[in-house]
Amino acid sequence: MARYTELHSFVQVAGKGSFAAAALTEGVTPAILGRRLDALEKRLGVKLMHRSTRGLTLTENGEQLLEQARQLLREFDEMEAGIASSSTSVAGHLVVSAPAGFGRRHIAPHVLGFRRRFPELKLSFNFTDSIIDLVAEGYDMSIRIGGAIDPNYVAIKLAGNQRVVCGTPGYFARYGAPQVPEALVHHNCLAFNPQAGHQRSWTFQRDGKPVAVKVSGDLSCNDGELLFAWICQGLGIGWRSTWEIQSELERGELVTVLDDFALPDYDIQAVYPQHRYQPAKVRLFIDYLKEIYAQPGYWA
Repeated sequence: MARYTELHSFVQVAGKGSFAAAALTEGVTPAILGRRLDALEKRLGVKLMHRSTRGLTLTENGEQLLEQARQLLREFDEMEAGIASSSTSVAGHLVVSAPAGFGRRHIAPHVLGFRRRFPELKLSFNFTDSIIDLVAEGYDMSIRIGGAIDPNYVAIKLAGNQRVVCGTPGYFARYGAPQVPEALVHHNCLAFNPQAGHQRSWTFQRDGKPVAVKVSGDLSCNDGELLFAWICQGLGIGWRSTWEIQSELERGELVTVLDDFALPDYDIQAVYPQHRYQPAKVRLFIDYLKEIYAQPGYWA
């Protein structure tokens, strides 16, 4: 067990790039992780990492061990998952990432209910609009909305969703409603902009083929909820998911345009690294979310 713990801690530290970041995931202090690494290096008789105030650097032996350790830990987890796959009770640690706005509105409210079902399972969540490397950063699964999925991941649909252009009735009364995607050049398009200078475009479908249209506007940000607030204030129009705006659409506070060109689906998906077996903790959380999202009227 000590060998497993040492290898697991080594992989976490290498993936996170620091003892402090890995300690948050592991739920221990950086000093404990340091002792585990020291013990691993002593037992193997090699230096695995160079540690300095500027960060961590893997040695050649460390690089070699990292890949082998990741594979070994995956096989260990798969062995346990295969045995526990039919279980209705599960323990351990489930680590999940999700888009910030979606996580706050459609995952966080359900966490306590899941915990009551499986009280022995420890849960950690990271709500961020950044794309997480699940394997390198030690996540069990992620919630993704639309977009291409890495072929090394398994994707399971949790709920349907579309990506639409929307704005307030007042905005369209002042500036008119675009009839074709190219007409967006005449509108103030409020865009999600995760990086400064990132070229912005919205994707549509015409004659069964995707079409990317460059847009521009006087406001952009990397926070989906702030962007949503600006749209609701009538400051411009946005390209948003129906999971986010359904209530506002039903109340008439927002309306959609260019629906004939909308992508046919932009589904909400659970994504996890490909294993020979689906880990029981992942399966149970996915089933729990699917059960909630399938309830009549949930998205309203």
